[in-house]
Amino acid sequence: MYHYAQPLQTLIDEFSKMPGIGKKNAQRLAYYVLSLNDMEAVALAQAVIDVKEKIHLCPQCFNFTDDELCDICRADARDRNTLCVVSTPRDIASIERAREYKGSYHVLHGVISPMDGIGPDALKIKELLSRIAQQEISEVIIATNPNVEGEATALYLSRLIKPLGVKVTRLAKGVPVGGDLEFADEYTLISAIEGRQEM
Repeated sequence: MYHYAQPLQTLIDEFSKMPGIGKKNAQRLAYYVLSLNDMEAVALAQAVIDVKEKIHLCPQCFNFTDDELCDICRADARDRNTLCVVSTPRDIASIERAREYKGSYHVLHGVISPMDGIGPDALKIKELLSRIAQQEISEVIIATNPNVEGEATALYLSRLIKPLGVKVTRLAKGVPVGGDLEFADEYTLISAIEGRQEM
């Protein structure tokens, strides 16, 4: 069995921990880093450090930001009466690509998944209910993924929000069951947003 020099092996091991990166891709990435000149390597390392040091959660919607509030929460043109609830910040990027939705967001940072030990208390649900109570929210669009965990989370949220007198809708099934919003094309997302249904 071939043994890499220890620093190279360590880098391969670290890349292997990334989602979707197998051993061969980890080796390719490690060799790519090794081929960088000193300035390029330092720039890459600094980018990783900057992401860890400068990015934090927006205190309003819990999206990632490097400012006091994220760009969407700061934008005056956004509809503050409509709130789209998503599982992860990546989902915001997917919905924004469609350029159809003009409201605000709330990021849960996960979904209810008893098998993984994730209950409602592990998510930003209390903060969501607090926002609904404090702001004049007329509609909450639940945009969790159409899989078992996403559907369970949507149902749980609907039962909490409906008694508050707020309209609760779910993205239409233009997003394929078992699929992730991150991988949906913009036309699928547009039809899903336009065809959302009250829960």
